[in-house]
Amino acid sequence: MSAAEPHVPLSLLDFATVYRGETPRDAFCRSVDLAQKAEELGYTRIWYSEHHNMTSIASSSPAVLIAHIAAKTESIRLGAGGVMLPNHAPLVIAEQYGTLAELHPDRIDLGLGRAPGTDARTVAALRRSPQNAENFPEDVLELQGYLAGRSRVQGVEAIPGADTNVPLYILGSSMFGATLAAQLGLPYSFASHFAPDSLVPAVKAYREYFQPSDLCPEPYVIAAVNVTAAATEAEAARQSEIVRRRRVESMALRGRQVGEEDLDLLMSSPAAEMILSMLRYHAVGTGEQVAEYLEGFTRHADADELMISLQSPTTGESLESMSILADAWDMHTS
Repeated sequence: MSAAEPHVPLSLLDFATVYRGETPRDAFCRSVDLAQKAEELGYTRIWYSEHHNMTSIASSSPAVLIAHIAAKTESIRLGAGGVMLPNHAPLVIAEQYGTLAELHPDRIDLGLGRAPGTDARTVAALRRSPQNAENFPEDVLELQGYLAGRSRVQGVEAIPGADTNVPLYILGSSMFGATLAAQLGLPYSFASHFAPDSLVPAVKAYREYFQPSDLCPEPYVIAAVNVTAAATEAEAARQSEIVRRRRVESMALRGRQVGEEDLDLLMSSPAAEMILSMLRYHAVGTGEQVAEYLEGFTRHADADELMISLQSPTTGESLESMSILADAWDMHTS
């Protein structure tokens, strides 16, 4: 990236991770610290993802978490990355995010996903049907109508919500989201931090078939990428290995803890290889090394903005990684 090229903004994805021995309250306190530090460092936005029935992720209610963090910050944009729309009635989401937009004007984003964000039993517990995903395009349009004050449902308005025009983003990890975002003239965010396979073809299709809209006259791509930045290359590698081991333990063993020797064996298994392939796009190293990686990733993804998923073992290391990255990115793009 040359000095003449435009600055690609950095944003953050926060899962409100609950580490071993913690409670969700601990995770929420950390999310506040993260947001305040990100605001100070100049990050553009932070998004919170809707997941259910996962012991290590506390962001099951993004709107509630956004309200709490917005009250403790001043300017950084906050949003859902995303709301899994098949789990909800569009009117309810319009009211929730309309409320947030009225309380915190020009600071709220709304990313929309089609996946349930959980397992089949939890979908049933949410009182929703797996078939709801088939209505996703229509639900997006209904939600958009409520937020624009042009309801598609006669006699029904989102109050609050109408005329707030909360910015909508289509989230995806496949061609479906890319083509839908292009058809609707909405920004597109690709989940390349855990689903890297279709990144390049999906972004290409989105840009090729994009239909301009009043709210988004040009295509806009946000690509997610994992980052572990530290003072030294060796320290970053150490942190990354801990993260990788925890990822395999969490996903392969569904939260069960095993001894280090057993985990060593598991790490060399085909199951671990498949899980770790999700971290294909992972910048690991010093600030300069991470910035160089992200420079190349920006070109590779043809991205207008990067959504950073910090991959560090502790709160302190995550905050340090975020600071190292911000400093290095400013130097690299100035």
